[in-house]
Amino acid sequence: MLGGVLACGITHAAITPLDVTKCNMQVDPAKYKGLVSGLKTIVAEEGAGGLWKGVGPTFIGYSLQGMFKYGLYEVFKDTYMNLAGEENTTKYKGLIWLAGSASAEVFADIALCPLEMTKVKIQTSTPGTFPISMGPALAEMSKLRAETRYPFGSLTPLWSRQIPYTMAKFFFFEYFASLFYSKVLTEPKETYAQTTQLGVTFVSGYLSGIVCAVVSHPADSLVSLMGKPSNRGKSIGTIASEVGIASLATKGLGTRVLMIGTLTGFQWWIYDSFKAAMGMGTTGGK
Repeated sequence: MLGGVLACGITHAAITPLDVTKCNMQVDPAKYKGLVSGLKTIVAEEGAGGLWKGVGPTFIGYSLQGMFKYGLYEVFKDTYMNLAGEENTTKYKGLIWLAGSASAEVFADIALCPLEMTKVKIQTSTPGTFPISMGPALAEMSKLRAETRYPFGSLTPLWSRQIPYTMAKFFFFEYFASLFYSKVLTEPKETYAQTTQLGVTFVSGYLSGIVCAVVSHPADSLVSLMGKPSNRGKSIGTIASEVGIASLATKGLGTRVLMIGTLTGFQWWIYDSFKAAMGMGTTGGK
């Protein structure tokens, strides 16, 4: 759990400028046309500080999410392996990875949702119309709960974004790590130096992150669009039909692939570095 806090809280906070730009590209694509131009527009209108809007709820929200995501994944994976037995675990290990990660993410998103809603509102509101500091922003969200549906109004789209994302993140990480240790590094895993194992961790994490970004992008766009003032009170289905599936799936996707690939690679690297430092070894490849 502590490894998950370090992995998710630090990395998500570090890429806040990319996240601010991506959210605005999803909400107002006519104004924020691309990553570089979007960054320039935000700096021109709000100064460099505008790129770090929402860093507080991002850090706390994703620290909580990482705690449950990584910690409960290990718990659920172990539980399902014990229920399945050794033979079925070997035969259906992919299903166990998927079930363990999906189960963990259900709880992780409950912890994340109030802070994610606040973060998106801070990042996508017109400057001067909503508090930027975390404390006042949380208070404002609570005060406007009839309109914002705070604290769990975005839980369903968050689940629809994060559960497939996490299933892809853990399944493909385990898959790519197994591939490396069976096809590229063919000696027993424990014979390789820790730096080599952590290199496999990072590359496997980066590749899984690319898959995650594509799988979860439409739902991520919906979460961002729900914070747009003109969409206040509209249902998820209404917003989706107005924007169109093509736009939901593609607007800001390039930025998100870059963001999530890097993010996921470093998350797995931090997590496994912490595990290795604690004497638990690295994840995957067994």
